[in-house]
Amino acid sequence: MNLAFKKKLHLYQPGKAPVEIKTHRTKQKERLERCDGQSIERGVRQLLANKICGNMVGAWLLIPEYLRLGVWDLLKSWSGMPDERIETRLALQLINESALCLKGVRHKRTVSQKGFELANGLPFIATDASIHHLLDSHCVLDAQRLQVGLGKIRQTFGHFEGSLIAIDPHRIKSYSKRQMIRRQKDRHSKPCKMAQTFFCLDAKTEQPVCFTTASSARTVSKATPELLVLAGEILKVNGRPLVMADNEHYTVEVFDWIRSESCFDILVPMPYNKSVRKAMSKISSDEFTRHWAGYATTKQPYEMTGSSQGPFYQLIQRRGERKGEYDFKSFLCTADRDEVEDLSENFPDRWHIEEFFKNYQAIGWDRAGTMNVNIRYGKMTMALIAQAAGYMLRQRVGSPFDQWDAKHMARNFTGALEGDIRVKNDTIIVTYYNAPNSERMRAHYEGLPDKLAEEGVCPSVPWLYNFKLDFRFK
Repeated sequence: MNLAFKKKLHLYQPGKAPVEIKTHRTKQKERLERCDGQSIERGVRQLLANKICGNMVGAWLLIPEYLRLGVWDLLKSWSGMPDERIETRLALQLINESALCLKGVRHKRTVSQKGFELANGLPFIATDASIHHLLDSHCVLDAQRLQVGLGKIRQTFGHFEGSLIAIDPHRIKSYSKRQMIRRQKDRHSKPCKMAQTFFCLDAKTEQPVCFTTASSARTVSKATPELLVLAGEILKVNGRPLVMADNEHYTVEVFDWIRSESCFDILVPMPYNKSVRKAMSKISSDEFTRHWAGYATTKQPYEMTGSSQGPFYQLIQRRGERKGEYDFKSFLCTADRDEVEDLSENFPDRWHIEEFFKNYQAIGWDRAGTMNVNIRYGKMTMALIAQAAGYMLRQRVGSPFDQWDAKHMARNFTGALEGDIRVKNDTIIVTYYNAPNSERMRAHYEGLPDKLAEEGVCPSVPWLYNFKLDFRFK
């Protein structure tokens, strides 16, 4: 075949690496940098040779957790690119930005020249456009596979107990000009445009298992099956774990799907409407079992109107000692379970998901941002990796940092530690000055290559060209 008449065929090579990328040097200055593998390696090695000092080197404490979690391999699988390409390193930049609760337009808060970019295996900070193109080139399925891979690794670390699950929609007000369905955040608020994310949390360990995100048009009935299928791939399900949700999940579609196709059971409060109150008031006192002063329960079969999978089980609790002062509350469950354990012990743990939103939403789940679902899925999945690494870091540094919320931790610990970075032989040494809890941190981080090797983790950092990493505290 004669291709002599074809022009610029070199521009259509599949998977061709970008030659240059726009980067932030300062808040005011952007410049193009070469981003081929050789140029990136040369830039990283030059920065290491020059040595670095700054107050963003706290992000380097996350690198051992990335090695333990196998983050580099997860990101390579997500990007589909080899080690020398820039895409996986840009994903690391996103993760570290999430860990430091950095958000908004990048040129307004650049962290260049403070030791941050080198932690990503890059000699520069990429701009918003570069990150946008990276995320937009990957689909929702790519992000879901990344969540499943991360979740299975976290399962091996014991981050999920798996018997008690909380699910809840997390809605953020959107200022998009797009036409979309408006929703009420609560009964008394005015309907407005929303970006929706549906989270699944292990209620015992208080750690996120997975999430899905969608436009404001998607209902809980449609989102719940996708979310629980994703959770079922991650968790080692023994028996039928209990899923706890709010009364927004009290729909025929959800209950029928749980009963017929899911490996979970679900417990949901029933709406406290006039007909439910009237039905509960007709139950005789003899049908209630008294467990302690002021608390009694009963259980009965219940048919949902329009359901093809019933009957389900209505669990009713009664509070109060006198007949005229009784307070009733009813729940619907897909299985015949112990109502005392579920209502008095398990269901209160559902509120851990609200605490989780409060403590961790600053890492990337508190802004609606773009309505491009590919980009939102990718960015929020990178935040999920940052949360996992941050959780492991908190366990090592101890009190009071293990009780701080994400924003406080970023502002006063990982984003505030003064230190310097230098190279000795095949090891990068990060030195911190006047670090808090230095004795505890010294026990966990000094001599890190040997500690990682004892855990069966390769101590070489692949995005730093197989240098090892060690820490000093002065």
